[in-house]
Amino acid sequence: MIRFFKGQPSDFIIHYRSGKLARSGQGIAFLYLPFDTQIVTIPVTSRDTSFIFNETTNNFQSVTIQGQCTYRVSDPKTAAGLLNFTIDLRTRRYVSDDPERLAQRITNVIQMQTRAEIQSRSLENTLQDSEAIASAVFATIQKDGLLARSGVELLSIYFISAKPTPEVSKALEAEYRETLLRKADEAVYARRASAVEEERKIKERQLSSDVALEEQRRQLIDLQGENAQQEAEYRGKALDIESEYQASALQKQLAVYDSRDPKLLLALALKEMGANAERVGNLTITSEILASLLNDKTSQK
Repeated sequence: MIRFFKGQPSDFIIHYRSGKLARSGQGIAFLYLPFDTQIVTIPVTSRDTSFIFNETTNNFQSVTIQGQCTYRVSDPKTAAGLLNFTIDLRTRRYVSDDPERLAQRITNVIQMQTRAEIQSRSLENTLQDSEAIASAVFATIQKDGLLARSGVELLSIYFISAKPTPEVSKALEAEYRETLLRKADEAVYARRASAVEEERKIKERQLSSDVALEEQRRQLIDLQGENAQQEAEYRGKALDIESEYQASALQKQLAVYDSRDPKLLLALALKEMGANAERVGNLTITSEILASLLNDKTSQK
């Protein structure tokens, strides 16, 4: 009974009739007889596979690498010669688990190259340079053609994480935490020192301002003293001149009375006192005092 087979565009089909190659191609369709036909289907689209493995660094620390790679079968015939991609004509499923082994073989190659890279690095460098390690592994596999002999092309490698053991991870976290705390303390000390320095500068500015103010105040006091002294000197000179004028005027005024009778002058004085009696509090002039004044003036004359 003749049957019809139609391949998927994403599969490379190899048709064997009685053990000999009948036809091959990507996504081909053909008629076949079930009793003498073997069909091999090889996916040629890109595929992703995840991996995780443990390795040891050059300082004997264990590290767990988790990542993902993308690959595709670039030479289906070569891959079919190494692995069995034959399908069951009735169920269209693979008759062996070789297709699943392809991803494991790729992972093994990646692990070997990753091991060589990690063993040349310390734990700290491995944790910090995971992307660089992935790039180096990819470049080495491409350069040496480690997968080309299997008919496979590696498209990319990504390391999702690189982790140490839990105990080492806690130790690294503690060390990093202590570093952060030390930096925080240094920042606090620096801030305090800066505050003290700023306070010192403020006090210096205040002291400079006080000194300048006191200097100005001293200059003002000196100027005020000089002005007061000069004013006193001028006032004294004015008083001296005024006294001289008053004395001269009084002398001229009294000169009129030099030739007058003392009794007349006494009478004028008493008259003047009487005219200004309201300004005099208590004044007692007895006859004895009056006689003594008259006698004294008469004797002096």
